Amino acid sequence: MRHGKTFNHLGRNASHRKALLANMATSLILHKRITTTTAKAKELRKYVEPLISKAKDDSTHSRRVVFSYLKNKESIKELFGPVAGKVGDRPGGYTRVLKLMNRKGDNAEMAIIELVDFNENLLKDTSSKSGATKRTRRGKSKATAPKAEATETSTDSAE
Repeated sequence: MRHGKTFNHLGRNASHRKALLANMATSLILHKRITTTTAKAKELRKYVEPLISKAKDDSTHSRRVVFSYLKNKESIKELFGPVAGKVGDRPGGYTRVLKLMNRKGDNAEMAIIELVDFNENLLKDTSSKSGATKRTRRGKSKATAPKAEATETSTDSAE
């Protein structure tokens, strides 16, 4: 039965799971994007998002709390530096999980987990779409009618 099963144990005991999530969170913070299984990515999202929220408040206490989870000085510097600077105004949802094809060896569902504000390709696409105008077929008929009238009036005045 699944009574009281609040999270995925990932087939590991508590200490192994804690070490796994800490190492994956460190890799995610340092590299901004990692590829893993879908189950691990979903659990990592629950693990790392509160840490990013704590990093928005750059105090000694929050640094010590986050260090108790990650145990890596380089990832702490990166988290409280560029990562916290980019997500400072975002109210939540700092990570994105994108599903991939299944792994060839064991057919495990694979996914990419990434920090939302660090995907340059997606940021370029959204910025270019916001400036573009919407095109419809109805707009063409209205736009061509004034041009036709303008050319007729200019030919009449030439005669």
